[in-house]
Amino acid sequence: MAALATTVMTAAVQASAQVSPEDQIKFRKAGYSFMSWNMGKIKAQVIDGSVEYNQQQILAAANAIAAIGSSGMGALYGPGTDRDVGSQTTRVKPELFENFPDVAQLSGDFVEAANNLVAQAESGDQAAIRTAFGRLGETCKSCHDKYRKD
Repeated sequence: MAALATTVMTAAVQASAQVSPEDQIKFRKAGYSFMSWNMGKIKAQVIDGSVEYNQQQILAAANAIAAIGSSGMGALYGPGTDRDVGSQTTRVKPELFENFPDVAQLSGDFVEAANNLVAQAESGDQAAIRTAFGRLGETCKSCHDKYRKD
């Protein structure tokens, strides 16, 4: 766990040297927005039933979520991104920057749940997809509850 926290912190420091704090906030918000859009597509098909079930669309959305989750977004939490910068606002609580080991664990849980959602989407089993989607949502909530201002 300590090694993972060190990796996250190292990546954040490296990113800050390459990308301005304002752009780091902008890019991470874009990543989360894209994940949210894809979560909405899955929810509409397997939870709400408001859109006809389409396994390829669900699999594509699950793959997008997993790819973003595994993309190294932790690097977008560099120094100076714990507050609003320029035109970019952030909903990150300062506590996130003081608890990288916990954040690394939560991120790992998210990636694991996202990869499981991909596996279930590949199977086409709607009940399994619903369960995996629910677990993924729980991992989002666990981080939001601790580290996101509402």
